[in-house]
Amino acid sequence: MKAIICEKYGPPSTLTLKEVEDPIIKEDEVLIGVKACSINFPDTLIIRGMYQFKGEPPFSPGSNVAGIVLEVGSEVSEFKAGDEVIGMMTHGGLAEKCVASSNRCIAKPKNMDMQSAAAFLYTYATSYHALKDRADLKAGETVLVLGASGGVGLAAVELAKMMGAKVIAAASTDEKLALCKERGADMLINYNDVDLKKELKSMTGGKGVDVVLDPVGGAYAEPSLRAIAWKGRYLVVGFTTGEIPKFPLNLALLKGCQIIGVFLGAYTTIEPVAAGQMMQQLADKFNEGALNPYIYKTYSLEEAPDALDLMMNRGALGKLIVNI
Repeated sequence: MKAIICEKYGPPSTLTLKEVEDPIIKEDEVLIGVKACSINFPDTLIIRGMYQFKGEPPFSPGSNVAGIVLEVGSEVSEFKAGDEVIGMMTHGGLAEKCVASSNRCIAKPKNMDMQSAAAFLYTYATSYHALKDRADLKAGETVLVLGASGGVGLAAVELAKMMGAKVIAAASTDEKLALCKERGADMLINYNDVDLKKELKSMTGGKGVDVVLDPVGGAYAEPSLRAIAWKGRYLVVGFTTGEIPKFPLNLALLKGCQIIGVFLGAYTTIEPVAAGQMMQQLADKFNEGALNPYIYKTYSLEEAPDALDLMMNRGALGKLIVNI
């Protein structure tokens, strides 16, 4: 089979398209014939040896795929060969075939095309787990989404609106903010134009925001925490700026707030039943027409390094998809 291969840690330009042997499944795994694979920010970290879970070179990056089941392990009963599925994995997706644990797969909704399916699960599951399970978001609360034009950010905008919240979308350009507005954001903030803390306080009548969803980190983190409401919840999702913030913990004391970690990969591993139920709920919401992934650009498998480079340099709006 053909696959994009990381032979040593480095930037996307060091990846190669190679002919490699088909992967072998374990008892609880499925072999997927990949039709489409989305690009997610952790993919740009794992190829550089910077992610929490390290792939051992040589390996193929790619963590969210849509395709057709080719083979199932002896302990797998929920899928069979020929089923159309969406799957998540740490790596392996930028290939003609990949392996996924059966508990990290769901049946692809029949009315969802393969590109939308590949764009769907990772970002929506991350944001839904954050807002629903970790923040216990309530209707009428105000949510600040940092990095709101990215895959996780746009999913959070949609989901927060679906859950009855008011959404403040923050991004770095007017083009990105226009997309957030189209996807349902109530209020917009350009990081470059305002004092973030003061603007958030002004937008909320001095109260502050109830929930901050932060996949960005860096310089935007502390002013967002300073603008959080009493008993607010700050969701630590990721660090696309490359800078992990260090909060003055007295802010948590003064605000009576919670700083909450959100790690979808660990959640699906440690609590597979609950995670599976959550993922099925998201598929149901898509079938109801409540969710609609935004695909920014598509690429061929050979062009996958270009997609990873665009993601690494924070040039993507919504999702990037590699067709295989």
